[in-house]
Amino acid sequence: MQKDINRQFENIVGNSEPIKHLQNTLIKVAPTDANVLILGENGTGKQVFAYELHKLSHRKNQIFMHVDLGSLNENLFESELFGYAKGAFTDAKDDKPGRFEMAEGGTIFLDEIGNLSMPLQAKLLSVIQNRTVNRLGESKERKINVRLITATNMPLNEMVSKGTFRQDLLFRINTVELLLPGLAQRGDDILLLAGHFLNTFSTKYHKSILDFEPKAEAMLLSYHWPGNVRELQHVVERAVIMSDSLKIGVNDLQLSPQKFGSSTPIQSDMGLEEMEKLMVQKAIDKHKGNISRAAADLGLTRAALYRRIEKFDL
Repeated sequence: MQKDINRQFENIVGNSEPIKHLQNTLIKVAPTDANVLILGENGTGKQVFAYELHKLSHRKNQIFMHVDLGSLNENLFESELFGYAKGAFTDAKDDKPGRFEMAEGGTIFLDEIGNLSMPLQAKLLSVIQNRTVNRLGESKERKINVRLITATNMPLNEMVSKGTFRQDLLFRINTVELLLPGLAQRGDDILLLAGHFLNTFSTKYHKSILDFEPKAEAMLLSYHWPGNVRELQHVVERAVIMSDSLKIGVNDLQLSPQKFGSSTPIQSDMGLEEMEKLMVQKAIDKHKGNISRAAADLGLTRAALYRRIEKFDL
């Protein structure tokens, strides 16, 4: 297991090229107030990157307000985000500021923005354009000073083409766009993250688990990871809880054979070379013989992949 975790960033673990590129972008963007849109599959760490942007910004000592739009009832959208005045509706007993006002001077992170209906998109666009909010039940405009970060796993450009997402809102929220890679595309970052979670949960559950067995590492690298980093975190936590050994083994991981990226899943009785050969073949098949992409997927150089192809006579 590799121990050389990159600690330049407080919350981002990884040394792969996609992650290094994202880190360089964060360094450039964080000190500005540019609106940032974070795209990526579920479990890729969109909230982690949003928080890292905040921590690297000049607003780092102010509030970071996370709003999950996907779980917010549409009828409560305005009152939650923009606030309300006393008497605005039956249960409005007092004046109440919304999330934008509460995040004053800090950062507001609107997660799952692709879930908003067209009418709510229009209301949000007005706030972003004018940098003011109107509480429900009053006409007074209140100025706001917040950094806006949004995120979604939905294809916003396709939604614009289909007329389900406003193009003018997309222009407003994606001054800078970050596309987070799936875990399976991050090569040896999988082992770095697994080691990070192993240390975290060994401490949490008072275990003395030191590492992963070689076959377990090979299995982690070959797994498809449909749930991305979040799934890896849960797999390692469960393994730490259930393991009685000093090292995590293949059986401790409890990974589903149906979710390996090959029709031939890794078995616990395979030899290490058999596992490596299967991983290489899987990557080549996945990228239809494109060596550059297969090498990137495996976290290898082209030359290193060619050596393995020759070694395994593929």
